[in-house]
Amino acid sequence: MKTIHLLTAFTLSMSGPAFAADGHGHDHEHKPLYGGVVSEVKDMDYELVAKPDLIQLYLRDHGKPVDVSKTNAKLTILVGADKQEVELKPAGPALEAAGSFKLANSKIVALVSVPGKAPATVRFVLK
Repeated sequence: MKTIHLLTAFTLSMSGPAFAADGHGHDHEHKPLYGGVVSEVKDMDYELVAKPDLIQLYLRDHGKPVDVSKTNAKLTILVGADKQEVELKPAGPALEAAGSFKLANSKIVALVSVPGKAPATVRFVLK
């Protein structure tokens, strides 16, 4: 019986480093830096700042800003049965689009393409 306890203890002690070695250290916070809503996908933080006339998307990789100069994104804004699609283009440190947007009680799905990474689907809920 002691052998089983020792094996269990050994197995549990070895599993800790395996989890820590996944490369996903939480040394950064997922708080909004620009007053938006943050969603994390594949170790990247996406912060959506949505106003009725301007939508901005900021990207951070492990807490560090991502150069978005060659990045693009397409948003689908869903409000009830209404659907609006928006292309975001690089503008300084963010991807953005100007226009007229219905955002109250919306669900937003972003398809983001960053060079060198697989495209990411990011979901946001606005109230």
